[in-house]
Amino acid sequence: MAFILKMAWKDSRASRSRLLLFSLSIVLGIAALVALGSLSVNLTSSIHDQAQSLLGADISVSARSNFNPQLEAKIKTLGAKMAHGRTFTAMIVFQGKVAATRLVQVKAQEELFPFYGEITTEPAGAIAYLKNQQAILLEQTLMSQYQLKVGDQVKLGQLFFTVGGVLKKIPGESLAASLLPPRVYIPYRLIDKTGLAGKGSLVSYSLALQLPYGVDPDKTVTDLKSAFPKERVNFETVVSRQKQLGRVVDNVTAFLSLAGFISLILGSIGVASAVHVYITQKRATVALMRCLGARGSQSFGVYLVQGLALGLLGSFLGGLLGIIFQLLVPLAIKQVMPLDINFALSYSSLLRGVGAGCLISSLFTIMPLLTIRSISPLETIRTSSLNETRGRISLDPYLISVIGLLVISVLVFAVTQTRSIALGLGFVGFLGLGFICLYGVARLVQWITKKINIKALPFVIRQGIANLYRPNNRTSLLLVSLGLGTFLTLTLFLTRTSILRELSNGAEGASANLLFLDIQNDQIDDVAKLLDERGAPLLRKAPIVAMKMTAVGHVPVEDITRSEKKKRGGWALKWDYRTTYRSTLTPSEHIIKGSFVGKVATDTQIIPISVEKSLVDDLGLNLGDEIDWDLQGVILHTVVSSVRTVEWRRLETNFLVVFPEGVLETAPQFYVGAVRALSPEASSLLQRAIVDAYPNITAIDLQMVQETLDNILSKIGYVVEFMALFTVATGLLVLACAIINGRYQRRREAVLLKTLGASVSQLRKIQAIEYALLGILAATVGSILACISSLVLAHSVFHTTAVTSWWIYFAAILCVAVLTLVTGRLSDQGMEKLSALEMLRSEQN
Repeated sequence: MAFILKMAWKDSRASRSRLLLFSLSIVLGIAALVALGSLSVNLTSSIHDQAQSLLGADISVSARSNFNPQLEAKIKTLGAKMAHGRTFTAMIVFQGKVAATRLVQVKAQEELFPFYGEITTEPAGAIAYLKNQQAILLEQTLMSQYQLKVGDQVKLGQLFFTVGGVLKKIPGESLAASLLPPRVYIPYRLIDKTGLAGKGSLVSYSLALQLPYGVDPDKTVTDLKSAFPKERVNFETVVSRQKQLGRVVDNVTAFLSLAGFISLILGSIGVASAVHVYITQKRATVALMRCLGARGSQSFGVYLVQGLALGLLGSFLGGLLGIIFQLLVPLAIKQVMPLDINFALSYSSLLRGVGAGCLISSLFTIMPLLTIRSISPLETIRTSSLNETRGRISLDPYLISVIGLLVISVLVFAVTQTRSIALGLGFVGFLGLGFICLYGVARLVQWITKKINIKALPFVIRQGIANLYRPNNRTSLLLVSLGLGTFLTLTLFLTRTSILRELSNGAEGASANLLFLDIQNDQIDDVAKLLDERGAPLLRKAPIVAMKMTAVGHVPVEDITRSEKKKRGGWALKWDYRTTYRSTLTPSEHIIKGSFVGKVATDTQIIPISVEKSLVDDLGLNLGDEIDWDLQGVILHTVVSSVRTVEWRRLETNFLVVFPEGVLETAPQFYVGAVRALSPEASSLLQRAIVDAYPNITAIDLQMVQETLDNILSKIGYVVEFMALFTVATGLLVLACAIINGRYQRRREAVLLKTLGASVSQLRKIQAIEYALLGILAATVGSILACISSLVLAHSVFHTTAVTSWWIYFAAILCVAVLTLVTGRLSDQGMEKLSALEMLRSEQN
């Protein structure tokens, strides 16, 4: 061991700068992994905190009647703080410039609420005005529509209130609440004095709880439900409120896991290709050591120590760079986003990243080192062209063992990185498939270029093509390295594009913030025309047909609800469904099971329907299950033909159940229309114009809830884009390093051709042709693999629409080809000036 360590140190003296260059890829790979790991932890924590601010409490309890005193007593024993609240609808009277009455949703909470976040008003702090005054807060649409200003008087029930400000955001609001009339906020102490919340009024009661530190809200809810099984109350926690953000949060977490996985693999590929070239250059040194009496295991040990040191140094430098990067992230993106994410170093992510980097990069390093053991002392007198086949190991048990360990390590890392066995297997499977495809293409290219007749081609083209199969060529190494780099980097870029498109809600109707309900059949065309004239066209319109569920699987709903075995789906069985029919899906819907049927014949006996996933889960449904519906006395027989996920945060025409066209067109129905208002003032003008022209239509302003959700999601989008670009930069560096690693062989060829009479211009053209062929081939195969993987990821993992713009693939191929040419030219700079004597001297050194 002493000999191995001394020799490893002495032998590295002439190559330390090159070894440090080789370690750059693993440094950036580990840095990206550590930074992404810390970011994922911070992002998850921040999303939880902001979801907590959305709820305003640890637990929200709601009921249609006053709470059982025993339930409140039980909650008090937990040491929780409580804030009561009540909500009801009433008519408010405006007495300003526009005298009118309007149905509103009246909300009031005790002063302790909210425990997290704040009630946002304009002017800021107007909520404090309600503590001692008979004041009221109104939504901006009411202020604009009825031309009110702060200080005006309105009447609610038996009391006159002074307008104290504009209500912007209220913690605890749910998406369902946003579909009610505009909200007004009054002091809790004045509810009874209005005379509107007495006996016979439809009042909703709420209770916001702040639990002591360390108490699990979800476990508390479970315990309360067990203690009071007959209480008709609803519980909501931060976890359930977080679902308002939709699957996008899960998608972002999965994306960060994918980015971390790709970063480490890219870095390891860079190290493996660099070590392969390095060992090729050291074959003569190893042969000389064998002549002097060194055993094959000792020679292997010398370069194994160097390789392991390379991986360890790269991993620790990468961990350090990851820490620095985490400290710089807030400064880097503070100017482009109002970031509420608290950045802090995650030590578990640091240790995990450095540990995984050391292990996997070491295994990637050992693979090319195994050829050292078979180098013969005779290679000291053999030419390099005759040595090209030496050192290959066929069915070497050590090689098989290393490959097995590498596959297991990468698989374990992928599973722990994604926290999913299926995702981990998928990532590793695609990586293995990519390697096999690229290596197969490389061997095929070598075989084809060797067999085809190129004698009629110009000299420089013949030489450029011949370089692909000549002895000691780097075709396999460069094609695999460039192809895998293109494949992984482009996959990440395509996935990032899909997620950002989802975060920004897409371009079609996803940004609707104003709904119009109860539009009759004979009104829909006129309403659409009026909205067009006002510069706010209908983004979505959908017919709504009301019906009730009567049987599931030929079992009547009454029998199911009476069954004690039926624990789930109680709400779904009694729900008054608002269904629709259409021939296509909306951008907020994605089929995850079965196939969507958009149109059927009018005489179809059993109608195929599409059901939302949560409803399927609650009712325990499967594809092919039958459901019967009561449509005003007419029984409809349906079968579940597909299951959809619905992005409910996209406030548009979403439904639990969708029928095909051809069945419900003649049923009693009305329409709902989704519109995008550019400002609160524009929203008020639109509402006033529609309601004045069609008094039966109800306008629902979704601006407040939409802004609350989009504020969080836009921040996540910035983070995704920033981190994706960082990992893509790592991939581009790996591509460049793979090309630079071929410099040694290019020097020998350039000197040989120059000695035989080739001009400098010819040398440059030969190199350009070879690099162009390798770059285009690797980028094309990598792009095809990225296209397949992005489609599978979008459909199976992220449940979103894959990017299918062919210009992206063309641009990727062009970029990799240009990068290969430019980097190759820069790395070969000055080689045409080398003399044969200089080349011999450099080899001896």
